[in-house]
Amino acid sequence: MTTAAISGFFLGLSLIVAIGAQNAFVLRQGLRREHVFAICLTCAASDALLIAAGVSGFRATTGALPWLEPALRFGGVAFLAFYGLKSLRAAIAGNAALDPSATEAQSLAAALATCLALTWLNPHVYLDTVVLLGSISTQYPGRETAFGLGAAAGSFLFFFSLGYGARLLRPLFARPAAWRLLDGVIALVMWTIAGRLALLG
Repeated sequence: MTTAAISGFFLGLSLIVAIGAQNAFVLRQGLRREHVFAICLTCAASDALLIAAGVSGFRATTGALPWLEPALRFGGVAFLAFYGLKSLRAAIAGNAALDPSATEAQSLAAALATCLALTWLNPHVYLDTVVLLGSISTQYPGRETAFGLGAAAGSFLFFFSLGYGARLLRPLFARPAAWRLLDGVIALVMWTIAGRLALLG
């Protein structure tokens, strides 16, 4: 049980570390110190629900459709490889910097609406939580719940660390070079996950 939970924790953490629209929004809210707790809780709870859906239903679905798991797994490999390439290109050519003061302050309702849209309308979120984590959970028969709890714990740790730790990064992420370095790390992480996923089964 412990091994499954630890594996879920680190895999879940590695999948959500990539800076996408949702994470950039959390980071920006943290830098602006606006509605940080509510935003972090919304993101983490949403991830937990999606992880639960993937872990609880994936084995039954793949049992009825045996071709589905490898199809989704290699689709995930292709996506992660592409995402890694996109991040590498951003690392080489990117010149954007995070400017937390570029927009006016949002109300709590507006911030939550934006957060929910970036979470539930983002197909990447479903790929990471329902498909990839659901697929990998089948490698731990009888311990899928522990795997899912570990992955959910990784999500809570990440979002709250990102939201509340963002204020420490305010000087750093004002520089384009910081984003370029982060994108390079993201590319490496995505390709590593793609390689490990391709070797499963």
